[in-house]
Amino acid sequence: MTEKKILIVTYYWPPSGGSGVQRWLKFVKYLPQFGVTPFVFTPENPSFDLRDESLMKDVPNEAEVIHFPIWEPYDLFNRVGGALGQKGAKSTEVVTVKKGGGFKEVTTWMRGNLIIPDPRVFWVKPSVRFLQDFIRDNEIDTMVTTGPPHSVHLIGYKLKRKNPHLRWLADFRDPWSEWGFLDTLKVSQLGRKMHKRLESKVLQTADIITTITPFYVKRFEQLSGRKVHLLTNGYDESDFQNLAPQPTSKFVIRHVGIVNEKCNPRPFMNALKALVQKEPAFRNNAVVNFTGEVHAAFRDFVESDPLLRAITEFTPTVPHKELIELYNQSSLLLLVLEGYKDAEGYMPGKLFEYLATGLPILGVGPDGDAAELIQTSKAGKMVNADNNAEIGARIQEHYKMWRETGKVSHQVRNAREYSRRTLTENLLAILSGSKG
Repeated sequence: MTEKKILIVTYYWPPSGGSGVQRWLKFVKYLPQFGVTPFVFTPENPSFDLRDESLMKDVPNEAEVIHFPIWEPYDLFNRVGGALGQKGAKSTEVVTVKKGGGFKEVTTWMRGNLIIPDPRVFWVKPSVRFLQDFIRDNEIDTMVTTGPPHSVHLIGYKLKRKNPHLRWLADFRDPWSEWGFLDTLKVSQLGRKMHKRLESKVLQTADIITTITPFYVKRFEQLSGRKVHLLTNGYDESDFQNLAPQPTSKFVIRHVGIVNEKCNPRPFMNALKALVQKEPAFRNNAVVNFTGEVHAAFRDFVESDPLLRAITEFTPTVPHKELIELYNQSSLLLLVLEGYKDAEGYMPGKLFEYLATGLPILGVGPDGDAAELIQTSKAGKMVNADNNAEIGARIQEHYKMWRETGKVSHQVRNAREYSRRTLTENLLAILSGSKG
């Protein structure tokens, strides 16, 4: 039997942390179990904020990882900014654009309008030169590119043009020309046209297109005029083998992941404050914990309010393996989609891990893909951000159950179909053409 090989081109790879790295790391972990040898092409010296060495354990021995040098302008910006007394933006800030921002405002404009599609575009030409020989020498006939950064797809585009026989899957973890991040970067109309032109080249040239939510499937199908496959994020069953939620001395509402400037937990916090004012006993028995990096403006919002400050905890980002213990110490999991552009189509990776815990979920945001998943899985409820009373009622419902029974977990339906192993089977079915 001919050996099956797949080349995966990705910017994010361990020891990079966060949810973006896990999608293809987990595919690579399980591909060898289906007789496929993965080759991973990734930067040797990438620029990233989150680091998680614990993810290295998931890289299988069968995978060959090629680390290739990259040059990014971030280092230049940071050095110049340092000389001017300006600090670089954190991941929670995304890119903060404020009047009078001086150096940051200038570099943000440059990032959005002069470096298209993104600062990793300088990696494209040298990568194509290297991979052209690598593909030939290793007899690789299948390639995957995953973005963002969407410049990674340009590597795929150029390699496909040079190697028409190469079967290319372009995987979109976020939108491109319709990405809300472009609004943050103040991209001009000319810049948006350039994004659309590059996006169109990728969408029309790739053999297969995949994305992560039904909403994004519809949008990419409208942009491309062709079939787009749904390949959701998921959870790794092996990560949750030792999950056993423990009785807690307090009712712990936990939010996991980054709270950046686009994420708006304030409606939830206002509902929580109203509940604290209404029921003093709740104040003594409940705590809301934000595990991960939190935007400074939101932290200030919480700490400026005595009632919220008294029941809120902030836990820095922890290695992924340590999250399991934190899930064990939780009573209710919080998902915040309010504030994101096209939030109805947003299903963050952590949502699938939330499902795997069996703990109840309270989502705050619009109806859409995440709300549908939570509802069909019987995992909890998504509540619109402007429905303060309903948010409070849902908190009370779970709090009452915790007080009366000490139990917070329940049976979640259909979680297994989002396991990483099952999703890897789906990926291979898409590549083989057997999945419509």
